[in-house]
Amino acid sequence: MPAFDFDQAVARRGSWSVRWERYPADVIPLWVADTDFLAPPPVLAAMQRRLAHGIFGYNAPPAELRDTVVERMQRLYGWRIEPDWVAFVSGVVPGLHLAARHLMGADQHALLPTPVYHHLTRSLVHAKRAYTEVPLVLARGRWIWDEEFLASAARPNSRLLHLCNPQNPGGTIFTREELQRLAMFAQQHDLIICSDEIHADILLDEGKPHVPIASVSREASRRSVTLISPNKAFGFPGAGCAFAIIEDAALRQAFCIDHHATVHDPSVFGYEASLAAYRECGDWLQAQLAYLRANRDLVQREVAAMPGLKMAHVEATYLAWIDASGLGISDPYKYFLDRGVALSPGAQFGAPGFVRLNFGTQRALLEKALQRMKKGA
Repeated sequence: MPAFDFDQAVARRGSWSVRWERYPADVIPLWVADTDFLAPPPVLAAMQRRLAHGIFGYNAPPAELRDTVVERMQRLYGWRIEPDWVAFVSGVVPGLHLAARHLMGADQHALLPTPVYHHLTRSLVHAKRAYTEVPLVLARGRWIWDEEFLASAARPNSRLLHLCNPQNPGGTIFTREELQRLAMFAQQHDLIICSDEIHADILLDEGKPHVPIASVSREASRRSVTLISPNKAFGFPGAGCAFAIIEDAALRQAFCIDHHATVHDPSVFGYEASLAAYRECGDWLQAQLAYLRANRDLVQREVAAMPGLKMAHVEATYLAWIDASGLGISDPYKYFLDRGVALSPGAQFGAPGFVRLNFGTQRALLEKALQRMKKGA
């Protein structure tokens, strides 16, 4: 495997970075979920070739990218899909909002896990759709669905079940058995499953595979909208390319019905980057996962040694979900910000006593941030 230098620091202030420019220069920003790593060399080369071409007109989704997605789903998951099931969007977040607005009626109800990535919640709030929060519970060190609560939360008008798989912020890789039970529940209550699977490639625990919920059965596939993107795993969210895999033609038509009225297409650079990432960057991804795995282990050791803090084991993502309730303070986000570390506030995900830490950065910077947190804890 070629050597890749993830310790190489790249100055991001002054580059319009959302993460790096929100806070003063003396604050270490470990909040929004993007990494501080250079994009893979084949991705950069693909963008440079397109730049050299010099024309940036309107572009259709490339057929070779559809075919690559089909091949990837079969190779990684044994999931047979057809090219016309793939609907391209600029990002997973717009896909979540399209699902909430177009796959359920104004008088219908959704089921939403909590804590969860806040755009799953916002999609329902902005669409003015009723929903019930279904708590995730910590069981044997993993954040999983409270299936008993879920069963009691279904209503006659329930239509949509939101899923984040792997789970953000908890870091759980849901097992095939857990997903099969969830898919059976959706079938029993005639629910559409909208599954955010953007972190599917960021698997830190070896031997624990990602399972797309739509792949567990044909019935699950027919009622699922699976949102996927290489943006997170391969480091180009600013280029923007994602896709929904939707088998059911009526669901797909509803999802795409006003696509150009509300959501723009991916950029040509997003198409180029995605194709290069999926075709040429397997070695780079494995090297990045090894680096993130060591960062994860460092965070878990340091947090375990800090009085008042605890966290579950992170199976996937580069995000640590830290329980700060033991500090006995009302706002742990502000507490750590005052000590020079910007984390994501747990309230954003539905759990005010928590904070989320992004460890997708150079180890030296991560160590510095953890030392600041240790002095405060």
